[in-house]
Order: sequence, then structure tokens, then C-alpha cells
Amino acid sequence: MMKTLQKLGKSLMLPVACLPIAALLLGFGYWIDPAGWGGTNQIAAFLVKAGAAIIDNMPILFAIGVSIGMADDNDGTAALAGLISWLLIQTLLAPASVAMMSGVPIEEVSAAFGKINNAFVGILCGFIGSTCYNRFRNTRLPDALGFFSGKRSVAIVVGGVSIIVALILFFIWPFLYGALVLFGMSVLGLGPIGAAIYGFFNRLLIPFGLHHALNSVFWFDVAGINDLGNFWSNTGVYGVTGQYMTGFFPIMMFGLPGAALAMYSTAKPKQKKTVAGLLLSGAVTAFVTGVTEPLEFSFMFLAPVLYVIHAALTAVSLAVMAALPVRAGFNFSGGMFDLLLSWGTPMAQNPWGILIAGAVAFVVYYLLFRIVIVQLNLKTPGREDEDYAEAESKLSLASSDYHEIAGQILAGLGGKANIASLDNCITRLRVEVINQEEVDEKAIKAAGVSGVIRPSKTSVQVVVGTQVQHVADEMKGLLS
Repeated sequence: MMKTLQKLGKSLMLPVACLPIAALLLGFGYWIDPAGWGGTNQIAAFLVKAGAAIIDNMPILFAIGVSIGMADDNDGTAALAGLISWLLIQTLLAPASVAMMSGVPIEEVSAAFGKINNAFVGILCGFIGSTCYNRFRNTRLPDALGFFSGKRSVAIVVGGVSIIVALILFFIWPFLYGALVLFGMSVLGLGPIGAAIYGFFNRLLIPFGLHHALNSVFWFDVAGINDLGNFWSNTGVYGVTGQYMTGFFPIMMFGLPGAALAMYSTAKPKQKKTVAGLLLSGAVTAFVTGVTEPLEFSFMFLAPVLYVIHAALTAVSLAVMAALPVRAGFNFSGGMFDLLLSWGTPMAQNPWGILIAGAVAFVVYYLLFRIVIVQLNLKTPGREDEDYAEAESKLSLASSDYHEIAGQILAGLGGKANIASLDNCITRLRVEVINQEEVDEKAIKAAGVSGVIRPSKTSVQVVVGTQVQHVADEMKGLLS
């Protein structure tokens, strides 16, 4: 079950990766016409509408992205299957269809069906599409029906399964939707405390790759909050919308770089040069793009207590930003690019406050991490008992020799014969191995990666960083 949920979390990154272009279009549009939102400027209107085309159709992107992301071979047929499932369920459960099937006026149809176009259903359709594809792509039929054998049978199966799912949702969706709304509204009603609860669990779920499921409740229109969508489409409440995003900016842009400096300053003198590249690149990536996994994984398992502190500080940041009149939003993550793009949007409120909060976060992270590392003698990068320099190879992910890096990681994983499957998310290689005993973590880390984790008896995750796609492509080439 955990493996499936982790794979789902990874597949969600594919549609989420479509959001930066929406941020660029909407951000520039609002900069040009911050008051009229495109109503008084044709260029701004063009940009705003173009960005909204992506934001407004995110559930469809989820259906397609999850379907292809969870397919065993990432084949495009799975994406088509996810789209078919989405179209069927959306049509069958549209308010007009429900009214016709129920024999009641459309005004009496449950409001839940007016919200069937949401991220949750998109993810569900993607799961249906990928599951049917993985199960029936190799189906063999009698010669008379041979045309529908193999991948052509997937669409037929998806259609049947989606109809059954739509029938089930017809009865249970109003109750599910009501529960989600109750949960979302109960947290929303807590204000800064609710934001803190969300921020704390958002960080704690990252090691399991399950934080995306939590994000969908607060950022998208699953429980009526839709913090991200309302911020960028200017359909929220000024001074409220954005409270589930703003607090991440001080942490990602300033807090974690402060933690990186603390780990560097407490590293053994002979090892500072060795760890400087890892920590500096992680800090810069977090500041500029908001991608924090390379840095978080550098201490997440080496010093779990620091990661719990990090989650708690994230909760504090979200609570403080929610309590203050400071609001900003992101379409990808809480980095410099998204902050600049959201600065002039209609829903932004005193975004300069993020810079002040960020300076405080930098100092707090640096001092707290440094004190805890020294007092508890935590084995953060550069403080390991073994000689880190001996494990460091001449390879570095700062170089472009991804083929050689991939080869060294593959060797550390036990070679081609030990690999059952290979995939990747935005920062990690996700590998299923045949024999865990063949995995040599020291050899893998010698390639310059941020870390190696083993979530199950057959799973290995190699934290490479934002260049993971290049390494994954080279490894797939070596495996084939």
C-alpha cells in the first residue's frame, strides 16, 4: 500500500510541473494590469486568460499525469485511458445528468455534483487509467476480436470500470464531499492554528512522498479551500487567500539555507570543503526554486530530530504569516521565482513582509540547528565517524558526465541484474531491487548524491537533486 501511495505522490509531480508556465503568464499579466486583471489591457488579458487555461484545467492534467506516471512503462496509452475515465465520470455526474437520472429539477441536485470537477476525481481517474493499463495492456483475444487485443483493449475496460465508479460516486460522493468540506472548513476556521497544523504535517509526510495528497486538500478545490487556484484566479478573499502558501516562502528561501550554513559551520574542518558543494547547491536550489528535498534529505535520516524541528518551524512560519497581513502565492514552490511573480498579483498583501520573516527564519534556523547539532553530536554531513573524504569520488553532479554518474550509481545498486524497475520523481531515483544485500550505499554516495533511503525490503530511493532526469535517462539507457 505504501509503495502505491509513494508512486502516486511521484506521479502527481508531472502535472504539478505544468504550473510554472501558468505562474509566468498570470504573474506577468497581473504585473501589467494589477487593478483590472486584464480588463483594461489587451496584452494583460491575453496573458491572464492563457494562464487560467492551465489553472482551470488542473483536474484534467491530474487525470492524465497520474495515469501515465503510474503506468509501468509510462506509455501514452495510459494517459489516453485516464482522459477517457475523466470524460466519462465528468459527463455522468454533471449536475444536468444527475438531475435527468434522478428525475428532479437541477436546482434540487446536491451541490456536491457541482464540484465533481476537482483534483480528487482527476487523481482517481488517473489511478483508474493506469491500473487498467497495467492489468490489460497485454490482453490476448480470439482472432475474431484480435483488433481489440493488447493496448486497444484498455479503453474498453476503462470505460466499463469508469461507469461502475461513476455509479458508486453517484451515491457516496455527496457524503465524501461533505466530509472533506467539513474537514477543510474546520481547519480553515482555525485560522493561523489550522495553517500551522497543515504546515507541520506537510513536512512530516515528505519522506513518504505523501505530502501531495495533503496539499490537494488545501491548495486545490477538493474541500472548497482552493488556496492556490483562488489566489491566481483572484476569486478568493483578500487577506485570507494565500495563508496556506505564504508561510513556506521564509522557510524555503531563507530558513533552510540557514540550516545549510549551520551544518557547514559544524562540519569537521577537514571535511568542510567536501560538504560545501552539497550544502551550497541545496541552499541555492531551495532559495531560487523552492525545491527543498536535496537539502532536507541531507539531514532527514542522518539527524531525524532536526527534521522534526524543521517541521515545527514550518508550522510556526505558516501560523505567523497567516496571523500577519502578509500574503503571497506560488504555482510551483515557495522560491524566489514564484515570490517575484506573485508580488504584484491582486491577492498579494504586503509581500515585503516575507523578506523580514525570512531574515528571522535564517537566524533562527542557523542558531537552533547549530546548537542542537553540537549539543547532541548529530552526524550531519561532514560530521560522520567515517572519513567522508574517502567516500567522495571525483564525480560530481555539478559536472555534465551523467553517463559516468549513472554507471557508478548502477554499480552501487548491485548492477543491471539487481534492478527490477527504475523510475524517478523531481529529485529522486526510485528503484525496485531484487536483493537489498547487493546495494552498496557508500558506493552510491560516492557519486555525489545527497542520500540513499530504503523505504521497503525491495525499494531504494537515491536522492540526486534537480538533475535527476538526466541521470535517470542515462541509467535507463544502461539498463536497456
